[in-house]
Formats: sequence, structure tokens, C-alpha cells
Amino acid sequence: MLWSGPAERAVALAFGALVALGELTRRAGAEVREAAPLAAAGAPAYALLGDVAGRPTHHGVAQTVTVVLAASLLGSVPYVARGGGPVLEHLARRVLTVAFAAVCFQPLSNRGVFRDWSGPAYALLLIALLALTTLCDAVLAAALEHARTGWPFGALLREELRGMVGITSAVCATGVVMALAVAVAGLWALPVLSVPLLLTQLSYRRYAAVRATYRQTIASLARATEIAGYTPAGHARRVAELSGAVGRDLGLSGAELAVLEYAALMHDIGQLSLVDPVPDGATAALPTAEQRRIALLGGAVVRQTGVDAAVAVVVERQADPCREQPVAARIVRAVNAYEEKARDAGPGGGLTALEELRLATAGDYAPDVVEALARVLARGSLTAPSAG
Repeated sequence: MLWSGPAERAVALAFGALVALGELTRRAGAEVREAAPLAAAGAPAYALLGDVAGRPTHHGVAQTVTVVLAASLLGSVPYVARGGGPVLEHLARRVLTVAFAAVCFQPLSNRGVFRDWSGPAYALLLIALLALTTLCDAVLAAALEHARTGWPFGALLREELRGMVGITSAVCATGVVMALAVAVAGLWALPVLSVPLLLTQLSYRRYAAVRATYRQTIASLARATEIAGYTPAGHARRVAELSGAVGRDLGLSGAELAVLEYAALMHDIGQLSLVDPVPDGATAALPTAEQRRIALLGGAVVRQTGVDAAVAVVVERQADPCREQPVAARIVRAVNAYEEKARDAGPGGGLTALEELRLATAGDYAPDVVEALARVLARGSLTAPSAG
């Protein structure tokens, strides 16, 4: 392409600029599923573009991949310069999924196979191809996450597929509309369709900021027990991190993981009602009735903060009999007990604490949660948590 120049240069430049703009406005570190909707819609739209204002295109697979890769690299330069972290995985997913869509569509389109397709049939064809492309992206994303973290591939893939129902489907539909609109109206359709996506991106930024503030507020509330001397420093954070890993191993969804994280952060907040603090905040060794009283008091405090009611339920029920608890409460209970026992057991305390949980009756700790905890710890370290 460098030697002979791109086919339909104006089209290549227009879609390249669209993808680059999408990457430039990408939300760095956003906790949303699609942080660059403009690029996510523009790149597959170029891969599935067969006509421009009624004239056939001939850009092919190689040019499609080259334009998207070059535009993505260009748009990522400021992101890397700001220290936004590595972008290799993001670029790999973008290029591979676009290549998949182009391979499925461009060779047949250039041969005129779809020349007689029109109306709903052609639109359904593009929708089907984009659905396959999105499925390919979900498999790739789950595989990359599995390779990086060691979490179960099946659970990660299910989470990616759940995400397809929401914003990913909307972005894919916009890509289809973009390809169809350019085929009829020409390149002028691109700026018209880009405005809603840019506004959506602005909404992402606000949503990410609100979510970050929400989490910081919960983390600050969770530290109240540490500041007051009821629990060791960092205890709530360690329980939350380990609970999240166990929840992912058990296949919890994104919304369930968020509730689990918030409940784990605030699981000890009921101790603020105690006149005399429990030594080292170790509630797992208290009588069951006292554990339930503290849990109920903690749930009442959580409800007063305006946090999701589901979080309060988990905090309230963390001391209930195992079979009556929701999954999140079972996880918090087991992880909290492990953290307390491992902290008090000294060197090698992690193995000792895990063995104690396994030997406990099923009414105390859920066996499946304990085994998930063991798998998570096996992928990391079984050293005892520090008191600091």
C-alpha cells in the first residue's frame, strides 16, 4: 500500500481520521466496557464498507487492517505520553477483530457477490457479520484476561458475553448504520453519525468520574474502623481484593462483583457500635450471636449511607448459617476468616488458616467458596497477611 497508495484515498483518510479521533478521546483507565465508542464503531464500519454513495469500493483486507492499525497507533500516542499504561492489548484486539470482519466481507464484496443484495437482506448480513466479530472480540478479550490473571476462561467469557447485551451491541449497531449510511449518502454521513458517539463518550467520562467518587466514598467509610482502632490497617482492603478474586473464580458477573467489593470493604463497620473493641478486630472467633448482632448493626449503618441496598444485605447476612446466605455473603465470611486466621498464625499462617477453613463444618464456610479461595491463593501466595 505504501508503494502504490491506498485505494479510495479519501475514504481511507476519512475512516482513519474517525478511528484516530476515537482513540484520542478514549477514556484512559475508564471502568466502562467500551471506552472508545467512536473508534469501536468506525473501524468495523470501514471493514464492512462495500459502497460509497452508490460506487463500489476496493480497499480490501490488507488496506483495512493497515488504515485501522495506523490510525489506532496515531490516536494512542498522547495516551502513552500521559503515562496511561500499555496499549498493546487494546491495539491487538482492535486490529484482530477488524481483520476478522474484513476477511469475512471484503473478498466477497470485491468479487461482487453482494451486488444484488439490497434493503433488509444486506442490512441483516452486516448485522450478522458484526455479531460474529463481537463474539470473536469477546473470546479474544477473555483469552487475554485469562493469560494475564489465570482466572477461569469460562467465567471470563460469560462476563464478556453479558457485556455484549449492553453498550457493545449499541456500538455495533452504530457501525452497521455507519456503513449503510456511507454506502447511500457518501462520506458526509460520518460526521453526522459521529456526533451522538462523541456525546456518548462524554457521558462515559462523567459516569467514570461518578463511579470513582462513589468507590472512594465507600473506601473512606470502610477506613473508619481502622482509624478508630477497631481493625488492623488495610484489613478491609485486603478482604475486598481477595473477595473479588474469589468472586471472579466462581463466575460472578460485573454487577455482582461490584456489590461484593463494596460489602467486603464495609463488612466490619458494625464494630463501631462496640464499647470495647474486639482484639485485632477478629470477629470470626466471637460467638455466633455476637457476630450476627455486629453484622446487623453494620447493615443498618450501610443503609444510612445511601449505598445500594444489596450491599447492606450482604453485610447483614455475613454471619448467618452458610446455606441461608447469598453467595457474596459466603465469600466475605470465608475470606474475612482466612485473613484473620492467617494474620494471627505467623509464618506459614496462610496454609494453616486455609486448612482450618477446610476442616470447619459446612455450616460455617461454604466448601465451594473455600476451594475457590484455595485456587486463588495457589495462583498467588499463601503467606500470612501483615497487620500493616
